[in-house]
Amino acid sequence: MTDSTPVIRVDRVSRWFGSVVAVSEMTFEVRPGITGLLGPNGAGKTTLLRMMTGLAATSTGTVTVFGEPVRDNPPLYRRLGVMSEHETVYGFMKGREFVTMMGQLRGVERLEEAVDRAIERVDLTDAQHRPMGTYSRGMRQRMRLAATLVHDPEILVLDEPLNGADPRQRVHFQHLLRQLAEEGRTIVLSSHILEEVEQLAETVLLVVNGKLAASGGFRAIRAALDQRPYHVRVVCDAPRRLAALAVGIGSVEAVNLDPDGGLVILSRRVLDLQLELPRLAQSAGISLRRVEPLDDSLESVFGYLVEG
Repeated sequence: MTDSTPVIRVDRVSRWFGSVVAVSEMTFEVRPGITGLLGPNGAGKTTLLRMMTGLAATSTGTVTVFGEPVRDNPPLYRRLGVMSEHETVYGFMKGREFVTMMGQLRGVERLEEAVDRAIERVDLTDAQHRPMGTYSRGMRQRMRLAATLVHDPEILVLDEPLNGADPRQRVHFQHLLRQLAEEGRTIVLSSHILEEVEQLAETVLLVVNGKLAASGGFRAIRAALDQRPYHVRVVCDAPRRLAALAVGIGSVEAVNLDPDGGLVILSRRVLDLQLELPRLAQSAGISLRRVEPLDDSLESVFGYLVEG
């Protein structure tokens, strides 16, 4: 499959439990690479992932994977690797025993070789014969990932995989996920931690209160919010003079001096500001030293959407 071919299609999917609507009328497509499913706890991410992997039925709508219905489709499950949010390991079981057991359950051929490869990929060869109860939380997460990879799935669905990992383990985990994506796999990564998704995902699906609030790259999402304010900080050699000029730009709604002597400009059409501000500074003989967006992060996008 090419990068432009949808691997997973979610079409008008809803799921409710009694009177509680967990997922409401979601429609989107997932392609090869890393897709981040972002939202606060309780937003409906886990319910959505369970429907995408066939573990739960939809109340309405359809989910297809490789063009086939995913629910009640055992042959398709062999092409999926699913890692749930909550740990499902026995503390007395050695890491290698755990990965081997999961390979056996999936009917992996040449099992020992597959287990070797999976454990090596997560860099836990030296710890594979230790009981998992002696592992740190991050090590257990990595060995769980090895068990998810043992049958060499084409699709990985990972629910909050970086929970409990220390900074060094996070870097290793992120590097591994990028490698897997470069090999052509489709990875869906769920997280409520904004920085994780921002650093890893090429595409973001933002889920708020069971609904798809936005989708696309986080900068593209932010650019689409033209009706919302965008703050830009400007450092120059004549801030008060530039402030007086900037208020005349049609897209500027407010200009403030910050304690460090810089300008914070509030605009609803940042592209206009990017064009007009250098022209004004040049004509007035003002030297611009730095122009930096203050809202160009996934956290700011998330906050705007939730508040809206």
